[in-house]
Amino acid sequence: MQKPTSDEYDANYQKYFDLVAKGEYLDLLRQNSIDPVTFFGKIPSEKLDYKYAEGKWTVKEVLMHIIDTERVFSYRGLVAARGDNMTLHQRMDEELYANNVDVSHRTLQSLISEFMAVRGSTDQLFENVTDAQSKRLCNIATHPMSARAIGYFMIGHVQHHLNVIEARYL
Repeated sequence: MQKPTSDEYDANYQKYFDLVAKGEYLDLLRQNSIDPVTFFGKIPSEKLDYKYAEGKWTVKEVLMHIIDTERVFSYRGLVAARGDNMTLHQRMDEELYANNVDVSHRTLQSLISEFMAVRGSTDQLFENVTDAQSKRLCNIATHPMSARAIGYFMIGHVQHHLNVIEARYL
């Protein structure tokens, strides 16, 4: 699956696409499934519930955000790939999602397992998307986005948050 052109997504997403290396999409996605597991596994346990500032998420909450975003965008990818013309919710309210889940009682392994399950579903979806299907757009209320743009966004989104954790939490 080819990397999307800039007319297949809103310009505000560019920072995520800039984080995706060159290469075959499924290879990149699969490496981006392994790297976070390794990354989170090396974080000291005393840092998992750490917030670097008031009002910011803990490391475990960031991982839950990654999982929630993957679920939402994987569905959007399905909608686009299948040629569904319905208009999707305007945007994912990440703060709403974060405020309505409690990960303080969850283990890191529980969250990693959930990430791997959700990412496995994403992998299966995009493994079977044809080139023609990858170029189809879904109608997010604020902007159209192609299936392949959604696929690449998910890689960049994970990498973005790994970079933030590295810079601000560790």
